[in-house]
Amino acid sequence: MNTDTQDPVVASRGAQWSTYLIAFLITAFIFATALLASSYFNSRRVADVRATQDDISTDILSLETQFDLLQEYSCSDVAENTILPSALQTLANRLSYLEGQRSSNADEVLRLKRLYSLLEIKDYLLMKRIAAKCALKPVFILYFYSNAGDCPDCEKQGYALTALSETYPQLRTYSFDYDLGVAALQTLIAIANVDNKLPALYINGKTYYGYQSVDDIQKILPELKTLEKSATSTAAATKKK
Repeated sequence: MNTDTQDPVVASRGAQWSTYLIAFLITAFIFATALLASSYFNSRRVADVRATQDDISTDILSLETQFDLLQEYSCSDVAENTILPSALQTLANRLSYLEGQRSSNADEVLRLKRLYSLLEIKDYLLMKRIAAKCALKPVFILYFYSNAGDCPDCEKQGYALTALSETYPQLRTYSFDYDLGVAALQTLIAIANVDNKLPALYINGKTYYGYQSVDDIQKILPELKTLEKSATSTAAATKKK
């Protein structure tokens, strides 16, 4: 009797275990690779977000300094289209990007958003004082929206206002998150008597609820005709003719 002959059943089980081990090692390698890649890209994303936050903090400090400077200007140095509107819009775009990243540092994003809202209010009040002092006629729109998922038309309203701002760079549009916990913003909402029926536009002392198209706003604000159109809009209008 040959005792060196291997039992076929044992050999088969050994082959199966070898296959399982190889499969396990391959799976573990793929999982570890995916985990490392995910960790790397998350680290890069967090680094990008933090860099953006630092840039925004610097922008906020710069804008606050500009507010102080503008208050010292004489009327001959001030116009409706000072640098602040474009700077505020750039800051708004950066904050929108930051919110879209859904970073783990949501508290920091919220802090920056509160600071931005205060800057908007400061610009609004500053321009009202300058307008009274220097006989200027800036055109304002206060836009109240919600990010809580309860305002299906807010995104569409934002696009309409962006289109208007691109057509009329001198138009001063201020966007506020209605639910943002900022005392100054809540005071502004109370003074303007804006209800939580969003989107809402506060124009010339009157509140308009629900989505307002570009044409609707142009009818509400005939003053827009007195503003200069952007070079792009002028070129497009000329081309249509």
